[in-house]
Amino acid sequence: MASLTAVSLPESPTVPRCYRHPDREAGRSCTRCGKPACGDCLVQASIGSHCLDCARAARSDVATRAKLASSRVLTPVTYTLIGLNVAVFVLMVLADSRTLGGSITQAHADLGLSKAILQGRVGDLDGTPIPAHQWYRLVTSGFIHFGLFHIAMNMLLLFQLGALLERALGAVKLTAMYFASLLAGSLGVLLVGGAALTGGASGAVFGLMAGAAVGLHRRGVNVFSTGIGTTLLLNLVLTFSISGISIGGHVGGAIGGAICGFVMLAPGWKPMPKWAGYAAPAAVALVALVASVIVVG
Repeated sequence: MASLTAVSLPESPTVPRCYRHPDREAGRSCTRCGKPACGDCLVQASIGSHCLDCARAARSDVATRAKLASSRVLTPVTYTLIGLNVAVFVLMVLADSRTLGGSITQAHADLGLSKAILQGRVGDLDGTPIPAHQWYRLVTSGFIHFGLFHIAMNMLLLFQLGALLERALGAVKLTAMYFASLLAGSLGVLLVGGAALTGGASGAVFGLMAGAAVGLHRRGVNVFSTGIGTTLLLNLVLTFSISGISIGGHVGGAIGGAICGFVMLAPGWKPMPKWAGYAAPAAVALVALVASVIVVG
């Protein structure tokens, strides 16, 4: 007669329980400490999921978070350029209050730019002959403005574009792009402006605008889907449709800035040599200076 032998059955597998809710099954574990946890006790991390304790431990203290929240990337060159333009305007207003309304004053005649002035063919407001070849005007003309609205619009664009580009390029390269665009705009004035007295930061600002647009395009971004592309197009339309605006200054500055932007804002997958970021604006500025001397004669 056969006897029956007792056979032990395997125990049911133990289901992990949430470390905070023992009555709940834990579907996953913390990828940092390994504790099992339910869905309510896990938070998404950059890699995997962390339990609430690990997530809390990874956070900075309140003082550090407050410091980071209130911090901002400094853009000293942008603020310095705005400060210089505003300071010159204030001094011009103090010297002659008519500057606020856009009237041409002696300061405009002393610092402004035109081909006729550099050739010594005109005089200042009281008829005194202006000596030829005052090359400093290629730069000083970029810091004078005709009226409060003129400087306000230029400084608004400089604030927006300068801050954007200074974070991408750094202080030195932004300075180089700004002055290269300014000099390219001055060359445009000499080529197109004739005897008209011109001034303003528009040439340099157009250069920053065009440089940023080219940089976005090189990264595969449709510039007209951004505020930069739309602003550039709108300002170019206004340049050619409103009298009294320096076409040469705006277009010249835009061309200079676009050349700088093509090199200085090259994407990571099409890198340029580091030295090229400094050589490009230096070359634009040098060509603008030499060409200006040739044009004036």
